[in-house]
Formats: sequence, structure tokens, C-alpha cells
Amino acid sequence: MGNLCGCLAPKPVNKRKATKRLANANNTAATVSSNSSNRWTRIRSSRKEKFVDDALIQEQALAAAATIILQQQHNGSLPFDRSASLSHFVLIHGGGFGAWCWYKTMALLEEGGFKVSAIDLTGSGIHTFDTNSITSLSQYVKPLNDFLEKLAEDEKVILVGHDFGGTCISHAMESFPSKISKAIFVAAAMLTNGQSTLDMFTKQAGSNDLMRQAQKFLYANGNDHPPTAIDLDKSSLRDLLFNQSPAKDVALASVSMRPIPFAPVLEKLSLTDMKYGSVRRFYIETPEDNAISSTLQESMINSSPPERVFRVKGADHSPFFSKPQALHKLLVEISKIPST
Repeated sequence: MGNLCGCLAPKPVNKRKATKRLANANNTAATVSSNSSNRWTRIRSSRKEKFVDDALIQEQALAAAATIILQQQHNGSLPFDRSASLSHFVLIHGGGFGAWCWYKTMALLEEGGFKVSAIDLTGSGIHTFDTNSITSLSQYVKPLNDFLEKLAEDEKVILVGHDFGGTCISHAMESFPSKISKAIFVAAAMLTNGQSTLDMFTKQAGSNDLMRQAQKFLYANGNDHPPTAIDLDKSSLRDLLFNQSPAKDVALASVSMRPIPFAPVLEKLSLTDMKYGSVRRFYIETPEDNAISSTLQESMINSSPPERVFRVKGADHSPFFSKPQALHKLLVEISKIPST
């Protein structure tokens, strides 16, 4: 969502890079031939093993992502989850992303016995609604609100929001504070009362050319009307969002990301101390982030200090891809922090 910083001046677009000498000269040819053959055999073997390993990793990654999609298709628009005895994490994706982006985090948490749900917000992931038709934040976060409404009366979850998902979980914290035990903002928009996501991200407008180059405004209602959505240039995804992430995950994102609805970005949040303020908040910083700079993350933290701040060293804007193990470790750590 850091790509929204240049929203103040949108440009219309169509709707739709030292050799060691041998001691025995008589044995030189035979030795060189033997060494070259052995070395070539080792290189070929190494390359073959690397190819097999990379292929296996890619197959596992795609299989994990496909599992999320297949489960969602089986259940309609319901979130993907599995039961467990520990805390229940509810993962909320950022702008343009979908539940698919959490596949590594889901697998790691589930292996540890946690219950995990990843939700596609309206017009995201495999949710079929047209992004250009989303007119409010409430409409955008409806799948999350529906999920929280259906929780058992005494059940509480840990909300995790990434990017624009931070705004979305803030909205939920105000609406369902009794259903949320903790809220974790991961490289996310963490707003104050009366702020919109656009208000926050325009603070770094003009300081990030990459964002302005990446964003493309969509005008489904015509160029004489306000933008309806923001799309991202696929050629800019790696540099903006995935500069430390594996190539296979960048490829997954390039075929899975969807436009970001514009209206929810403009909407100012109404947050109260009694509701939003009653939920324990934690922030996870991403120091190698090219979308939401460390400076902006620090600004949000200082404006509305959470209970604790953590940092994933070496993480880009998408730590669930670039540093999944480190992110998982922090999520588990936060889940175990007792009430003070």
C-alpha cells in the first residue's frame, strides 16, 4: 500500500532489467584431463542437484498456495482454516494481495499447532467481486467482519494485518474489540483517529520515485470521474515489494495480485480509546522496505505507540516471503506475551 503515496496527482491510463604450475611436465596432460573431467562431473552433479532442489521447492510452494485456493473454492468465500488447541491467528493481506500470500506463514503456524485463518477481502484473491465497484472501507472488509461475527461468544483471535491490511484490522478492532485478543501490524498502516490511509502515506509522497512509477490509476467510470482502483506495474513489483524475496514468490505474486480499491484508501477512520484502544497492539518493522519506508513506519509508531515494537532484520515489504521463519518466530513470541 506504500504505492499510494503519489495518489494526489494521478495520471489517466486505459481501463484496461593465478594458475598453479604442475611439478611433473610429463603428467601434465593426463592430470589436466583427469582434473577437468572430475571437476566437470562435480559441476554437473552440483547443477543437477541444485535444479532438483529448486524444482522441489517451487513445487512445494505452488502446492501450498494451491491448497489455500482449493480450500477456498470448496468453501465458497469462507476463509481457509484448521483447528488447533493454541491461539487462533487471522491473517489479513495488504492492498493488491490475497490470502495466497500467507501460504508460508500458515504452514509454519499450523506445524506448531496453531489455528490459522487467511481471509480474502472483497475483490481480492479469489473473491469474485469487481474491485472497481468497491465504494467504502466497510464493503472492502466485509469478509473479515462476517468472520468475526460468526466466532463463538467466548472466542478471541489474534489479528495480523499487512500493508493496507493494517487499516482493515483497525476497522475491525473498533467494531469487534471483544473478539480480538491482540492485533499485530506487519509493515502496515497503523492510523490514528480521523486519518485515512492516503493521509498517512502522502507523508512520504515525493520521496519515493519507485512508488509513482509502479502505480497505475484505473478509471472504470471514465477519466472525468475519480479513480476507482490502483493497479501496480508488474515490472516494478520486485523492486517495490519483493526486493529481498525469492524469485518463485515474485512469480506467484505477479500472476495473483489484483488492483487496490481506491475509495477505502480515502476513508478516514473513526477510532475510540474505549474500543480500538482496548485491544493490545504490536508492530513488526521491515527495515529493507521499499514501499513503506522505515521512516514512515517509525512515524506511525511514534504517533500511536503500540505495546511493543519488533523488527525482522533483512525483510522487505513482504516478510512472509523474504523472511518467513523470522516472521513466524515473532508471531509466536507475540502470541505468548501475557497480559500485564
